[in-house]
This record gives sequence, structure tokens and C-alpha cells, in this order.
Amino acid sequence: MGITGTSEVVAVTNSTHDDAWLPKSSSRTERVWQHPLARWGIVGLLAIVAFSFVGPSLYRASAYTLHMSALLQPPSARFPLGTNNLGRNMLARLMLGGQTSLEVGFAAAIAGMSIGVVYGLVAGYSGGFIDALMMRIVDMLRAIPGLFLLLFVDALVKPSPLILVLLIAGISWHGVSRLVRGEVLRIRSEGYVEAAVAAGASTGLIMRQYLFPNAIGVIIVATTFAIADAILAVAGLSFLGLGLPPPLPNWGAMLANSMAYLPQNAWWLVYPPGFMILLTVLSINFIGDGVRAAFGRSARRAGRRAA
Repeated sequence: MGITGTSEVVAVTNSTHDDAWLPKSSSRTERVWQHPLARWGIVGLLAIVAFSFVGPSLYRASAYTLHMSALLQPPSARFPLGTNNLGRNMLARLMLGGQTSLEVGFAAAIAGMSIGVVYGLVAGYSGGFIDALMMRIVDMLRAIPGLFLLLFVDALVKPSPLILVLLIAGISWHGVSRLVRGEVLRIRSEGYVEAAVAAGASTGLIMRQYLFPNAIGVIIVATTFAIADAILAVAGLSFLGLGLPPPLPNWGAMLANSMAYLPQNAWWLVYPPGFMILLTVLSINFIGDGVRAAFGRSARRAGRRAA
């Protein structure tokens, strides 16, 4: 799919020496924080979340009010980030747009990850004909251009946050399922899993106590990159006019609407939403790089496959 998967351009994939300098006795949480890029990523993401969700309670300005006497005004004391062509406060819209972009992006990533993890667990543990059939279904779905599917659905239903979450989740779980399935195939050949099977442990018990806990590193790493992809997908769809309908703001739509005013040098319409998208994706990918180092070689394999 042309829209998802693009965040790997900014992903940090060189992890050969990621854990060479980390204290081996540290917990995984501590190792993530000690990773320099991950630390910057955490700080950046917290700042973005605070700006989007705490900012509106401190800067009490409407994102929808039309100031007809202040159309396309540059930044000023009254409007710190200027106004758009309708006279709407760009700082207020940037904050509200962050809420929409982050909520839809995180929800879509979590939904897609949930589907992919369950599907991959079942396929990897079942093996044989069931595994082959399930993977052929994944291959068939991956062969359908995601953008074409989104255009088709957009023509049938009116976009809403829930619809957007379901659409992005529906085109993002395939890669996750293959990652999880590959890790489960490796884990199920371990002696302790074979012993549990021989002892008559149920399938559900084996998945809960052996397969899922030991694949959690791959799952967490894949989740971090999936969140970045989902946020980029929300921005990309909105840029193409397939996102949430106005006047509800999001960063992608704000960026798309600002393109027409570049000849007028209205830079305050272009740079703030573009910077927020870039900073969010970079922060999440930096966190993912730290998580990949903390969880060791299996997680690094997942990161390389995701990239």
C-alpha cells in the first residue's frame, strides 16, 4: 500500500551496536530510556501529546470561529500562528488537529495489531494446511492496492473517525500477521513448547503462556512502527481528500489545504502541520529503535523486516 509503510524512510534501522553500551543488568524499560534516540523520542512524543490535549485547556481559543476581519493573517499577538483563509485560529486548529490525528492513528494501529497478532498466532501454531491457507489469504489481501480499496470505500460511505480507524486497520494487519507467524514458528519448535504439547496442554494455554509472552518483543516493536505508519496514513488520506470531513481539523487536511496559498507565501499554514507530522513520526520511530535494542535480537529481526 502506497500510504502505509512510508514511515520506514525515517526509521533508524542500523541496530548492530544498539545494545553494546547498555548495562546488561538493566530492565527493558530502563534500557529503552537509556537509549539516546528513544529518550528524545519519548520526550518529543510527550510534548506533542501535551500540546494537543493539554494545550487547549491553557490556550482557550475556538478552532471553528470565523474572524472575517483577519483572513490569512500572519502570526501576531492575537493569533500566534496566524489565521487561514477563513479567518480561523491556526494554533487552536493545530492543537485540535493533533487530537484527531493521534487518536485515529493510535486506535487504527492498535486495532490492526490486534487482528494481526491473533491471526499470526493461529496460523503459526496450526501449521500445515491451515497455516498455508491463512497465509495465502494474507497474500491475496496484500495484492489488493490499499489506495484503490480506500477510494472504493470512500465512494460508498461518509468518512468518520470510526470508519477511518477500521479502514487503516484493515489494510495494516497483514504485515503484522506475517511477522508474528514467523516468530511463532520459531518458538513452537522449542523444547518447552513441545513438552507442553506432549503433556496435553490445551491450544489456548500454550498460546497464552508460551507463544504470546515469548513473541511480545516482536509485537511491541512492530506496534511502535505501526503507530507511526497509521499516523502517516491518516495524514496521507486527508492530504488526498479521503480523510475526515471539514470543519474537523487534522494535520494532513491542514497541510493539504495550505498548498493553494504557497504562492502567497503563507508559510504559517504549511510549516506547523508539516512539522508536527514529521516530529510525531520521528519520535515514534526513535522509540521503536530503543525498544528494538531493549528486546534483543528477535526484536531487531522484526525491525529489519518492518523496514
